Amino acid sequence: MQIGMIGLGKMGLNMATRLVRGGHSVVGNAKSESTIRQAEELGVTGARSIEEVVNQLSTPRVVWVMVPAGEVTESVIQSLIPLLQEGDIIIDGGNSNYKDSVRRAAELRAHGLLFVDCGTSGGSWGLSEGYSLMIGGEVETVEHLRPIFETLAPAPDEGWGRVGPAGAGHFTKMIHNGIEYGMMQAYAEGFEILQTKKEFGLDLDQVSRIWQHGSVVRSWLLDLIVNVMAEDQTLEDIEAYVADSGEGRWTVFEAIDLNVAAPVITAALQRRIRSRQAGPYSDKLVAAMRNQFGGHAVKKKGE
Repeated sequence: MQIGMIGLGKMGLNMATRLVRGGHSVVGNAKSESTIRQAEELGVTGARSIEEVVNQLSTPRVVWVMVPAGEVTESVIQSLIPLLQEGDIIIDGGNSNYKDSVRRAAELRAHGLLFVDCGTSGGSWGLSEGYSLMIGGEVETVEHLRPIFETLAPAPDEGWGRVGPAGAGHFTKMIHNGIEYGMMQAYAEGFEILQTKKEFGLDLDQVSRIWQHGSVVRSWLLDLIVNVMAEDQTLEDIEAYVADSGEGRWTVFEAIDLNVAAPVITAALQRRIRSRQAGPYSDKLVAAMRNQFGGHAVKKKGE
């Protein structure tokens, strides 16, 4: 099957490569000329502009957008609208807000274009292991794209599926990432407790490897922890600064809107925010209040 791939970053290039290896014809575009040349070496047909991508595709065209969510995705989709014809398909495989996907589907429908939102998980390992694909869109459109999804997924009949209409794919991926926040935080807290119990001299590399087999907490995230522990258990070269890409926040906002309690995901998000604060003002104020009402000691800077 022929497909255009706009965005050849960490995910896009690997996905394009997996599609080429699966027998598909991929026309790829990226901002960087060096990235386009790298893609060409991997079997992708390089395109130096969005117009060139469209012009090299046969109708009905399929264009996969794999760029940062928000303004960048919006700009690319708006650029595509006047270049495409009725019946052409745009797939947004990034981490867009599901509300944007619902809006875009309606807007593109008015132009005679079809839209599919595909929540994509797998990271840098997706090239070899395959991607988990959560797809939103019309049944007929998704079925037309089946060969693409079967190739990108871990197996033709595993790891992908249409979960609902437009917007459902990105909604499901949003919740997926919220769960990921909670799981990662739980692992991190557990290993910190293990690491702090100095008198037992625990080998965290050994513990993580034991948990990989037969344990109820085994998972791919644990496999990644094994990799980390094998390199450096102290993590001395890593700053305790954790970013968040948006999906965790959206999950918490959605939980509030739906009146669903999500304390674990919410706490995990707040912990990431706290990691980016140096000497949080709120902690200083709590210490000052304890001193005021109870005469509790306050630790001064430098003590």
